[in-house]
Amino acid sequence: MPIIQSAIKKLRKDKIRTARNRVRSANVKNLIKKARQTKTPAALKAVFSALDKAAKVKLIHPNKAARLKSRLSKSAPPIKIAKPVSPKRK
Repeated sequence: MPIIQSAIKKLRKDKIRTARNRVRSANVKNLIKKARQTKTPAALKAVFSALDKAAKVKLIHPNKAARLKSRLSKSAPPIKIAKPVSPKRK
Protein backbone atom coordinates (compact mmCIF):
# COMPACT_ATOMS: atom_id res chain seq x y z
CA MET A 1 0.00 0.00 0.00
CA PRO A 2 1.23 3.48 -0.76
CA ILE A 3 2.26 5.66 2.15
CA ILE A 4 2.72 9.01 0.44
CA GLN A 5 -0.47 11.06 0.11
CA SER A 6 -0.06 11.69 -3.63
CA ALA A 7 0.47 7.96 -4.21
CA ILE A 8 -2.74 7.21 -2.30
CA LYS A 9 -4.64 9.68 -4.51
CA LYS A 10 -3.08 8.17 -7.65
CA LEU A 11 -4.12 4.68 -6.59
CA ARG A 12 -7.68 5.93 -6.07
CA LYS A 13 -7.74 7.55 -9.53
CA ASP A 14 -6.16 4.49 -11.15
CA LYS A 15 -8.88 2.21 -9.80
CA ILE A 16 -11.59 4.44 -11.26
CA ARG A 17 -9.79 4.72 -14.62
CA THR A 18 -9.18 0.96 -14.77
CA ALA A 19 -12.87 0.26 -14.21
CA ARG A 20 -13.88 2.82 -16.84
CA ASN A 21 -11.38 1.44 -19.36
CA ARG A 22 -12.55 -2.12 -18.73
CA VAL A 23 -16.11 -1.12 -19.63
CA ARG A 24 -14.98 0.76 -22.75
CA SER A 25 -12.80 -2.13 -23.87
CA ALA A 26 -15.60 -4.65 -23.43
CA ASN A 27 -17.96 -2.37 -25.36
CA VAL A 28 -15.51 -2.08 -28.28
CA LYS A 29 -14.95 -5.84 -28.37
CA ASN A 30 -18.69 -6.56 -28.37
CA LEU A 31 -19.30 -4.05 -31.16
CA ILE A 32 -16.50 -5.58 -33.25
CA LYS A 33 -18.00 -9.06 -32.81
CA LYS A 34 -21.45 -7.77 -33.74
CA ALA A 35 -20.10 -5.98 -36.82
CA ARG A 36 -18.28 -9.11 -37.99
CA GLN A 37 -21.46 -11.17 -37.64
CA THR A 38 -24.08 -8.81 -39.06
CA LYS A 39 -22.01 -6.71 -41.51
CA THR A 40 -24.62 -3.96 -41.71
CA PRO A 41 -23.81 -0.28 -42.24
CA ALA A 42 -25.36 0.60 -38.87
CA ALA A 43 -23.12 -1.89 -37.06
CA LEU A 44 -20.08 -0.56 -38.90
CA LYS A 45 -20.96 3.01 -38.00
CA ALA A 46 -21.27 2.09 -34.32
CA VAL A 47 -17.99 0.21 -34.20
CA PHE A 48 -16.14 2.95 -36.11
CA SER A 49 -17.36 5.51 -33.59
CA ALA A 50 -16.35 3.31 -30.65
CA LEU A 51 -12.91 2.65 -32.14
CA ASP A 52 -12.33 6.36 -32.73
CA LYS A 53 -13.30 7.18 -29.15
CA ALA A 54 -11.08 4.39 -27.79
CA ALA A 55 -8.13 5.70 -29.78
CA LYS A 56 -8.86 9.26 -28.68
CA VAL A 57 -8.67 8.38 -24.98
CA LYS A 58 -5.54 6.21 -25.59
CA LEU A 59 -7.35 2.97 -24.78
CA ILE A 60 -5.95 1.51 -28.01
CA HIS A 61 -3.31 2.80 -30.39
CA PRO A 62 -4.67 4.96 -33.22
CA ASN A 63 -3.03 2.70 -35.81
CA LYS A 64 -4.78 -0.32 -34.34
CA ALA A 65 -8.10 1.49 -34.61
CA ALA A 66 -7.36 2.33 -38.25
CA ARG A 67 -6.32 -1.26 -38.98
CA LEU A 68 -9.49 -2.70 -37.44
CA LYS A 69 -11.67 -0.19 -39.29
CA SER A 70 -9.97 -1.07 -42.56
CA ARG A 71 -10.42 -4.80 -42.07
CA LEU A 72 -14.05 -4.42 -41.05
CA SER A 73 -14.85 -2.22 -44.04
CA LYS A 74 -13.21 -4.74 -46.40
CA SER A 75 -15.39 -7.52 -45.06
CA ALA A 76 -18.59 -5.49 -45.40
CA PRO A 77 -20.67 -5.83 -48.54
CA PRO A 78 -20.22 -2.99 -51.03
CA ILE A 79 -22.71 -0.16 -50.88
CA LYS A 80 -24.61 0.45 -54.10
CA ILE A 81 -24.41 4.09 -55.10
CA ALA A 82 -26.94 5.37 -57.60
CA LYS A 83 -25.59 7.27 -60.57
CA PRO A 84 -26.57 10.93 -60.62
CA VAL A 85 -29.24 11.68 -63.16
CA SER A 86 -28.34 14.48 -65.52
CA PRO A 87 -31.14 16.86 -66.51
CA LYS A 88 -32.51 16.44 -70.01
CA ARG A 89 -31.49 19.10 -72.46
CA LYS A 90 -34.05 20.73 -74.70
